Amino acid sequence: MKIKNQQDFFSGLMFLVVGLLFAFGGSDYAMGSSIKPGPGYFPMILSVITALLGVAVIFTSLTVEVEGGGKIGAFAWRPLIIIVFAIAMFGFALPRFGLIITVPLLTIVVSFAGREFGWVGVLITSAVLTVFAWLVFVVGLNLTIPLWPAFLG
Repeated sequence: MKIKNQQDFFSGLMFLVVGLLFAFGGSDYAMGSSIKPGPGYFPMILSVITALLGVAVIFTSLTVEVEGGGKIGAFAWRPLIIIVFAIAMFGFALPRFGLIITVPLLTIVVSFAGREFGWVGVLITSAVLTVFAWLVFVVGLNLTIPLWPAFLG
């Protein structure tokens, strides 16, 4: 069987593997039922859907011909490193600097992963995301997330 679209094939394979790994990892949690779902219900459903999506994409990559075969280009190391660094930085910074400083900091750091972003757009996005995060997590869900740096009291 010939792969007719390499990009779709490997994307589908990634979805399939991630879905199966999460389904396996979440299998220790109680499933519950549809009426009263347990802690493993949503992760299991989501991982099965992810794996099925991967199977569908793999099937498409093997059956639908695309011009040029959907060749895979060079691996984008820079965005990968920046995004992983930003996630680690967010986990480190949130309890120390609070939500109001950490979300804009995260947005600015992540903007370096791409070359098409302008500073005005990044600053507007960071302001909107900060307000949205505050509304959802602090106001809406009543989570105890520090808003300001710990040294400000």
